[in-house]
Amino acid sequence: MEIRARAPGKIILAGEHAVVHGSTAVAASIDLYSHVSLRFLGGDEGSIKLSLKDMNLEFSWDLRRLEGTLSKTDGQFPHPSSPRAYSSEFIQAVASLVDEQSIPEAKIGLSAGVSAFLWLYIQILGFKPSVVTITSELPLGSGLGSSASFCVSLVAAFLVASGSMTLNSRSSGWAALGEGELELVNKWAFEGEKIIHGKPSGIDNTVSTFGNMIMFRSGELTRIKSSMPIRMLITNTKVGRNTKALVAGVFKRSCRHPDAMASVFSAVDSISKELSSIIQSPVHDDISITEKEGQIEELMEMNQGLLQCMGVSHSSIETVLRTTLRYKLASKLTGAGGGGCVLTLLPALLSNTVVDKVVAELESCGFQCIIAGIGGQGVEIFASDNS
Repeated sequence: MEIRARAPGKIILAGEHAVVHGSTAVAASIDLYSHVSLRFLGGDEGSIKLSLKDMNLEFSWDLRRLEGTLSKTDGQFPHPSSPRAYSSEFIQAVASLVDEQSIPEAKIGLSAGVSAFLWLYIQILGFKPSVVTITSELPLGSGLGSSASFCVSLVAAFLVASGSMTLNSRSSGWAALGEGELELVNKWAFEGEKIIHGKPSGIDNTVSTFGNMIMFRSGELTRIKSSMPIRMLITNTKVGRNTKALVAGVFKRSCRHPDAMASVFSAVDSISKELSSIIQSPVHDDISITEKEGQIEELMEMNQGLLQCMGVSHSSIETVLRTTLRYKLASKLTGAGGGGCVLTLLPALLSNTVVDKVVAELESCGFQCIIAGIGGQGVEIFASDNS
């Protein structure tokens, strides 16, 4: 039996940085996924194996060694239906087991993700021998929610394998989960995100779990759904950024110019709310879709201007903005800024010829271009009998 799961990445459509200062923000799923395949091992295979195909990395843990090390730490497991926070003692033991795998120095940043995998596996499935294979369409560290997608897809596969969630035997292909099952996946995935990031907002895993879009402000998340198809060109500048330093920079600027920055944050709040309203309002024909796309483009341009006021743009981002503007397309950074990714709205009536020209010009600058649908399905699963 092979169990497979996939979970989408995410983008911030509006409100990044300002949300830290009390403004509203809007996030959406994208149809780029992390994929997980889980296959239990029979016979004398006494190990848990993890294969990160895209990285060409493989890990293996002997079950007797795992059980001997971890059983001394934090109580009974597995407990798939009862998500709980990790204990520092347990996660330190997990981290030491991961360190023994000798991850290449150039990829040492993956250690936290591997620790999250092992912790989630033991908590949900216990000490069952298996092979878990992971692939992803999401570039790492680019602000597209790759770690949340990783955690959500893992948890969904593990919960099905544990028997805590069952698949509809009458369905074929990818299947969505019920509301209660999604809530369970989201709670577990948030714990995995904590291991990777320390203090995540919960936004990324919520979007990856439930799909569609969410509006969030001051810790409150409201799920929303688009009434029209939205397609974006996502340009990965491949420029790394320090999210903590960028957030700190905005905070310092707001301290130096409190009144001006308060106005900036208020304007972003209005943009996010208006964007949410436009996205949810009904469409009746192609003309109304075109009108709404025009409104979204204007809001994106305004939001980008305000992000520039916050000081989080970058020369690579400005290159993307100038390039897409030559084709009369609206763009904005998404996420922390300082590099990372840029969104460009692709109107429904835009010709493929124009899209190809834009992509070619951006790629000639060394950027990576991905075309993605916005606001689609969240985590999905299916099982296939390979016997």
